[in-house]
Amino acid sequence: MKVELAKSAGFCFGVDRAVAAVYRLVEEGEKAATLGPIIHNPQVTEDLASKGVVVVDRPEDTPPGYVLVIRSHGVSREVEETISALGLRCVDATCPFVKKIHQRAERAGEEGRVFLLAGDACHPEVQGIVGHCKGENFVVKNQKELVELLEKHPDFTTRPLAFAAQTTFHGGEWEKCLETLKKLCTNAAVFATICNATAKRQKEAKDLAQRCDCMVVVGGRNSSNTAKLRDICAEYCETYLIERADELPEFSAGLSVGITAGASTPASIIKEVLATMAEVTNNEQNFEEMLEESLKNFNTDEKVHGVVVGISPTEVYVDVGRKQAGFIPANELSNDPNAKPEDLVKIGDEMDLLIMKTNDQEGTIMLSKRRVDAMKGWDEIGEAMENNEVLTGKVIEVVKGGVIVLYKAMRVFVPASQATASRGEDLNELMGQEVKFRIIEVNRQRRRAVGSIRSVLREERKAAQEKFWEQVEEGQHYTGKVKSLTNFGAFVDLGGVDGMVHISELSWNRIKHPSEVLKVGDTVEVYVKGLDRENGKISLGYKRPEDNPWVKLEREYPVGTVCDAKIVGMTQFGAFASVIPGIDGLIHISQIADHRIEKPQDVLKIGDEVKVKITDIDFERHRVSLSIRALLEEQQNAADEAAAQAPAEEVVYSTSQNEEAADETPAEQE
Repeated sequence: MKVELAKSAGFCFGVDRAVAAVYRLVEEGEKAATLGPIIHNPQVTEDLASKGVVVVDRPEDTPPGYVLVIRSHGVSREVEETISALGLRCVDATCPFVKKIHQRAERAGEEGRVFLLAGDACHPEVQGIVGHCKGENFVVKNQKELVELLEKHPDFTTRPLAFAAQTTFHGGEWEKCLETLKKLCTNAAVFATICNATAKRQKEAKDLAQRCDCMVVVGGRNSSNTAKLRDICAEYCETYLIERADELPEFSAGLSVGITAGASTPASIIKEVLATMAEVTNNEQNFEEMLEESLKNFNTDEKVHGVVVGISPTEVYVDVGRKQAGFIPANELSNDPNAKPEDLVKIGDEMDLLIMKTNDQEGTIMLSKRRVDAMKGWDEIGEAMENNEVLTGKVIEVVKGGVIVLYKAMRVFVPASQATASRGEDLNELMGQEVKFRIIEVNRQRRRAVGSIRSVLREERKAAQEKFWEQVEEGQHYTGKVKSLTNFGAFVDLGGVDGMVHISELSWNRIKHPSEVLKVGDTVEVYVKGLDRENGKISLGYKRPEDNPWVKLEREYPVGTVCDAKIVGMTQFGAFASVIPGIDGLIHISQIADHRIEKPQDVLKIGDEVKVKITDIDFERHRVSLSIRALLEEQQNAADEAAAQAPAEEVVYSTSQNEEAADETPAEQE
């Protein structure tokens, strides 16, 4: 019997990444929960369960203190929002290829397109994708359902559409769907979203099935991609889907048997099947040699020395002097989840590495650099704690209860109570920042190091305060940051020392609360108005003299100026009008009209826009007198003067009138 193994059998990138994320949490002493089985493989899920990993159906079911892992299938936007609202610590292991489909689905809705997805409507990946749609959407499982959908919605033939596929969708069926779409729809955007690894596996399985008498597909029965492989192979030869080696059927002598495996099938299961097949073939020499080659392996946890030979956005390729190709996933290169491989290493770099996992079928070794670095770091961390040494690291994560600081390859947890100078400050502002800290606790058994940023900040603040008080003088200007607001003013951090700007010093205009001028976090220019060294209090000024409205009034509005004003208040003796922002003048009741009135409301109301004349300014008492009457009198005087200067009108009589008058008799004239 001849046996042939597909080259791409076993874990794909997305599944391997998700499974590795869970094992990593376990190794770091964390309690992990997965949102649904991490993969559709009973052996892996059983192994994880034995290590304390629990499976939950909803985010709300996550036990307290557990880290929730989103599997490679991804989840809907609603589930993501629920996780965020619950404040759960979460590791998102959604396959990057699936994430792209989420983005396509969201964009389709924003562009007004109907989103069509080829896939299994009951599959969690499809449910997650649909949960990111922002508009009308439909799922079809094959060409037949696509045709039925278009017949039911004839307007789809001209409406803008977006068409994508589940990452594990049947490649052949996808091509049929595309043919239908091209024939019937004139305005469709098509996205090829079947995973490259899936497409490659399906092609290899098809080629293998075409030249073999029968096929064995190894993988979980609930795995969508494994089921697709079985369906593809079944088109060409007799096909068996098995989950473990003891399910292998008996094969007749002389048959050629092909073996492939789903993307969620671990190498150990494939290896077990190969070993069993060796026994079935009665140890024929050719197969025995093939098996021996495939089972060559490094011991797990063995340290090796490697040289970087290639770099990609997701992994680094390393030559370790063996036949197997070594690679370091990005998450095993550094503990910083935001670090990019190209920024960390370059071609030719040499480094010590730890073997994490092997793939005998593909001839690859997964390696880790961060774990080797972490081993070296424990001694350094312990020594730093003993010496009370101040270390510098970068905040790479904000987690529930604190932040994670990366020190070299070590992840140091800093509780919220030790992360900032005072309680209640926003931890998110620390994200990506370089911080100084001390190690206050080391637990090697749990691989846990705890640090304190606050202790360093307090020391620095105390030193800054001493230096400040040595140099500060009244009148000095400082740039500070608004720390807090109260009803009576704003507290400003001057760099280790707080000063207070009274509400009366915040604006030349009358305000009710400091928030009308400033907000917490604002950077402001202030000057020292007063110092109380004994009590450590500092009074600050914020208003600039050049913004003083009385200076502007003196400069631009001398007595006699006519200007527009707005009525802002009423009294029995007159009305107040705003001349310029910050200055109100009084129009006495006697100056409101050119005749006697009983009360200001007889002529004016609040909000009226009027022209006034500035008749007097008392800068010492900050009083301005205004008059409407003066303008009215000036207008009347100008009108009278114009009338007086006009020439007298001439009276002209017609000739007929004069003659009639001359003809009148004396008696008639009498």
